[in-house]
Amino acid sequence: MIAGGFGVGKTTAVAAVSDITPLSTEEYLTEASTDVDSLEGIEGKETTTVAFDFGRTSLPDGPAPLELFLFGTPGQDRFGDLWYDLSRGAVGAVVLVDTRRLESSFAPVDFFEDIQLPFAIAVNEFDGAERHHPEEVRDALGLHPSVPVLTCDARNRNHVAGVLLALVGHAVRNAPAGPISASSAITLQDA
Repeated sequence: MIAGGFGVGKTTAVAAVSDITPLSTEEYLTEASTDVDSLEGIEGKETTTVAFDFGRTSLPDGPAPLELFLFGTPGQDRFGDLWYDLSRGAVGAVVLVDTRRLESSFAPVDFFEDIQLPFAIAVNEFDGAERHHPEEVRDALGLHPSVPVLTCDARNRNHVAGVLLALVGHAVRNAPAGPISASSAITLQDA
């Protein structure tokens, strides 16, 4: 999963790394959403995801070749129930963060902590945004030391691929030890 708050670059990240033309459910923002979708800090945003984005990528250069199915979540709170469905069977999640609007990152972090799905933070370094050291972001979000915090440009395929590799590595390192029952088994194919 590629998750995060409204306008952090999830659709952009899926499109940047997908080997196929991504399925996108982008729709134009309308006057009807002005009371619920704050554009503060992202005034130029014209569209938003209303269901999810889907892409697929092959990452042959890691420790083992990977084929990942990518699901980009909608960022608005009103679509939160969909996150449960999208996270079922997922290896993990990338929480994309915009440090100009860090408050939009707390709910996604809480969500993945609550459902105990491994996640990594990817700070999307927007043009003109102040840069912060990953440890500053970790402290601001109150993250466990084991959670990877990386920086990226969501428009750059190599950056997004690097974040996905870090996420998969984190998920594998934190997989339950010992035998796994067939009903709870997660494979890399599930991602």
